[in-house]
Amino acid sequence: MSKAVTSRTWFLTGASRGLGAHWAEAILARGDRLAAVARDTAALAPLSERHGDRFLPLELDVRDSAAVPDAVRSAEAAFGGIDVLVNNAGHMLIGAVEEVEEEQARAQMDVYYFGSLWAARAVLPGMRERRAGRILQVSSLGGLVAYPALGIYQASKWALEAMSESLAAEVAAYGIHVTLIEPVMFPTGLAATSPQARQDPAYAHARQALFAGAEAGGFTPGDPAATAEALLALVETPEPPVRVLFGTGGLEALRTEYAGRLAGLEQWDHVSRLAQGKPSGS
Repeated sequence: MSKAVTSRTWFLTGASRGLGAHWAEAILARGDRLAAVARDTAALAPLSERHGDRFLPLELDVRDSAAVPDAVRSAEAAFGGIDVLVNNAGHMLIGAVEEVEEEQARAQMDVYYFGSLWAARAVLPGMRERRAGRILQVSSLGGLVAYPALGIYQASKWALEAMSESLAAEVAAYGIHVTLIEPVMFPTGLAATSPQARQDPAYAHARQALFAGAEAGGFTPGDPAATAEALLALVETPEPPVRVLFGTGGLEALRTEYAGRLAGLEQWDHVSRLAQGKPSGS
């Protein structure tokens, strides 16, 4: 006897391109309902034509804290409730910390951190009421390791990581699972379509180190289309992880990174103990 397939309702940001476009196709191919968010919904027209009432395109800039809850309410009104939120919208700002303008830094944090925060907050009341739900936060290997010339982009991911880990602990009692998806390297054209910082010759070495590090790390670009199968597998898992890498090479990079962090902390433990001071009363 074949296992019955549970139909779900998804709310996916960044649905018009990159990984999000592959995920939208897979979600609808599965027979689920999808509220797909994009700043320009023209690219979503073919999905509307093919999938009719199971597909709801929503034009939205996730940085708009007032518009995000409105979009979630529209999806809930159309489909009855949201089972899976995927926070995927974003861009990747390349530039050394000194090169980045204030507006660029704020925009980067707004889209990846605050945009995900507003969407998560908007779906939580319904998920808590139903005592079920999945929140998938698209982070990055750069949410765990920081490389030169990506500091502001990675700062937004590190903020997302911290918020999501806390959120996972807060909502587990309501049957809600939060998972951070950390893609390693996929050719999605993200950097090419993202705003870039001005280039100061003083930091040419940082940009060179970034690209040299990617080559030295041995990262092999993955197939963006294959990530859709992994996404669906996560949602089918009864007890999903808080973190999961998408792609290969990341685990080895993290072993090296964390071993180095611990070694550095141990090397300077004498300063840590100096800062502790003497026990009171001694």
